[in-house]
Amino acid sequence: MSVFDEPKIDCHAHVLNPAKFPYGENIKFHPAAGEIGTVEQLEQVMQTYGVKHVLLVQPNSGYGPDNSYLLDAIKNGGGRFKGIAHIRNDIDIDTLQQLKEQGVLGAAFNATFDGLEPFRNPQGLLEKLAELDMFANIQVQNDDLLMFMPWLEGIPVKVLIDHCGRPTAGSSLDHPGFLALLNLAETKRAHVKISGFAKFSQHSYPFDDIQPYVRAIIDAYTPGRCLWASDWPFLRPPERQDYGPLIKLAETFFPNADDRRAVFWENPCNLFGFGT
Repeated sequence: MSVFDEPKIDCHAHVLNPAKFPYGENIKFHPAAGEIGTVEQLEQVMQTYGVKHVLLVQPNSGYGPDNSYLLDAIKNGGGRFKGIAHIRNDIDIDTLQQLKEQGVLGAAFNATFDGLEPFRNPQGLLEKLAELDMFANIQVQNDDLLMFMPWLEGIPVKVLIDHCGRPTAGSSLDHPGFLALLNLAETKRAHVKISGFAKFSQHSYPFDDIQPYVRAIIDAYTPGRCLWASDWPFLRPPERQDYGPLIKLAETFFPNADDRRAVFWENPCNLFGFGT
């Protein structure tokens, strides 16, 4: 069976439709033209590549804290979508529960877009997420993860790490931020999305310089705690990105069909409840 025929769940994609859901006036980056990806366009991609479900991540670009389009996509998606929302640190537990009932599985902590300052005191939100069995979905780069580690190790919250933790290309595998990511595997509560290579590679596809980091992550987390994601529709790419080649690249990291089934299908099914 071709890798393109194997069932997949994309664990990180965005939807944007400024014609129906206008961007916020105060959002510092508004995607345009080829960066825009509507639900309808995403569904065409899914059908083409054997993707059955998608974990939608609220984009800071365009929408920021306005989760309206994310929630609309989940509501009208026929069970194909669940989401990671932009959630205030001071949200009350009842409102968070309501979001969960609408198909939101966790909160996005994107220090690469907002910087570290908004996340200096996340303990209350992390504790609420843990209480409701929801996820802390964390996107960091370089050594940013070090700030989060005391909370992630001390609070029993489930963790999703975006884009391999975006390590510093060219640094050693024992660089403090990357070593922290590998050590986080010991909690058994963390999963890593094998994705977003263009965000931290200094090379073009197939991103040869980041492959040692990816393989170290797979060794530390095993295929049982890795996830695959596309990052579609590729916001602010340094150069052109395409969905199909990213799937083929994932096949090189997981040449064993059983491992691919775990990464592409079983892990996200078990984590996110798709198909139940």
